[in-house]
Amino acid sequence: MTILTVGIDLAKNVFAVHGVNAAGKPELVRPAVPRDKLHALIAALPPCVIGMEACSGAHHWARLFQAAGHTVRLVAPKFVVPYRLSGKRGKNDAADAAAICEAVQRRHMRFVPVKCTEQQSRLMVHRARQGFVEQRTATINRIRGLLSEFGVVLPLKASTVRQQARERLEDLPGYANTVIGDLLSEVGHLDERIAQYDVHIKAMARDDERAHRLMRLSGVGETTATCMLAMIGNGHEFDGGRQLAAWLGLTPGQYSSGGKTRLGRITKAGDGYLRSLLILGARAMLVAAKKKTDSISRWAVALAERRGYWKAVVAIAAKNARMAWAVLRRGESFALAT
Repeated sequence: MTILTVGIDLAKNVFAVHGVNAAGKPELVRPAVPRDKLHALIAALPPCVIGMEACSGAHHWARLFQAAGHTVRLVAPKFVVPYRLSGKRGKNDAADAAAICEAVQRRHMRFVPVKCTEQQSRLMVHRARQGFVEQRTATINRIRGLLSEFGVVLPLKASTVRQQARERLEDLPGYANTVIGDLLSEVGHLDERIAQYDVHIKAMARDDERAHRLMRLSGVGETTATCMLAMIGNGHEFDGGRQLAAWLGLTPGQYSSGGKTRLGRITKAGDGYLRSLLILGARAMLVAAKKKTDSISRWAVALAERRGYWKAVVAIAAKNARMAWAVLRRGESFALAT
C-alpha cells in the first residue's frame, strides 16, 4: 500500500523515519538514517504528509521536503509526548518517529508555521540582538557584583551603574581597576553592536509595507512589527486573532470542571521574545492612552481602573496581537477604530 504519513525524528547526524499507510500499518521503518541519505529517501516517496518536531533545522528540512512535493507539518515537541506508546520510560528515536507520525494525523492538532529563508534570516537579526542585550545585562550585573566586594553597592539602573563605576574606577586597587575598566569597555562595545542591529531592524521595517501597516497600531513599533512578520508571516496558519493570542501565551489557562469555569494566569506558551515585545508595547500604550481620546485608549484606561494595571497590560497586548493578525490577513481593508 502507498505510504500516506511519515514521521521523522530529527537529529544532527542520524535520523529515525516511520511511515504508515492508509490503514495505519507501518510500511517504512528506518530507525537509523544517515544525514546525507535522508533527503534522497524522502524525495523518492510519493507525495505524502511529513511530520517533524519543531526544533533546530526543522524549517530547513521542511523547505526541502516541500520542494519534493510533500506536505510538511511541524509539531511542538510537547504535543508529541502523549502519543509515545511507551511513555517517558521507553524514549528512543524510533519511538519518537512513530509518535510524530501518529500526532500529525490528529484532526485538531496545532502546527507550527514553516518559515521561509527570508523569515529565518530576519529572525536571526532579532535573536542576535537579544543575545547582545542579555550579554550587556550580564556584564553590568557582573560589574555590580564585583564592586560590592569592595563595599561599592550600586543600584539596578544600568545608566547609574555605568556612571558611578567610571567615577570610582581610579579608586579601585590593582587588578580591580583593570577588570572593571575592561568590563565597562565591553559594555560600550555591546552598546555599539546593539545600535548596529537596531539600524538593521529599522531598515527591515522601512522596506516592508506590512510592517508599516502593523506600526499603525498603538504599542507596535519597528522591533515588534518586524519580529511578528518573521515569526508568523501573513498569519495564514491561524484561523483568527484569538488563536494567535493563545499561541503567544497571552490568554489565561483554564482549570474548569463540573460546570465551573476557573481562569488562571496567562499560559506563557509560544515565543517569549515576541510576547515580551507586545507586553512592553502595551505598557507604553497604556501610559500614552491617558492623554488620548480614541476608543481604544478610552477602553485601555477604563480597563486599568477597573481590573488593575497588569491585567490591563496583558489585555492590551492580547488585543494588539488580534489586531495584528487582522492587519496581516486583511491588509488595507482593515480599518482601525477611532
